[in-house]
Amino acid sequence: MPIYNFADIQPKIDPTAFIHPDAVIIGDVTVGPQCSIWPGVVIRGDVNKIIIGSQTNIQDGSILHVKRPTKDYPQGAPLIIGDQVLIGHQVTLHACTIENRAMVGIGAIVLDDAIVAEQAMLGAGSMLTPGKVMEANSLWLGAPARFIRPRTDDEIVATAQTIISYCTLGEKYKEGLLTPQSIGI
Repeated sequence: MPIYNFADIQPKIDPTAFIHPDAVIIGDVTVGPQCSIWPGVVIRGDVNKIIIGSQTNIQDGSILHVKRPTKDYPQGAPLIIGDQVLIGHQVTLHACTIENRAMVGIGAIVLDDAIVAEQAMLGAGSMLTPGKVMEANSLWLGAPARFIRPRTDDEIVATAQTIISYCTLGEKYKEGLLTPQSIGI
């Protein structure tokens, strides 16, 4: 599994997390307990830090990166993902914050300093532009994304069930994924 130090900083991955062998993790990255990181995911903490909370799932082909320090932005911007977050396939997250139990749909993009608030959902294919802040428990759609309505209780429950499902699936993969090397091919 491609996990690389960068500038003498080693990724910190909880032993209960599942990291697929085809994911790439570089530098100042922390992955919390029971997370699942799926094939083709690139998590690059080279010019700032990335923190991923517990029981969070980053699905296939997603790209996570940060903002470097500049003259106008001396601290740069990290990428912070809370606990029990659901990140869909081929999502791009750049120097933003995704709060606990939020969901980012397939192919969505979240840009610098934007915030997907607790239990909020950014729909598939949407783009949350720099600095935009979603309200808790809200649904936003479009490019640029706009508030559509509050999320329903059923939607929030469905997201929670999907998160549990991905935690279980990650555990199964961790226990039983066979690579060509492990079976002698």
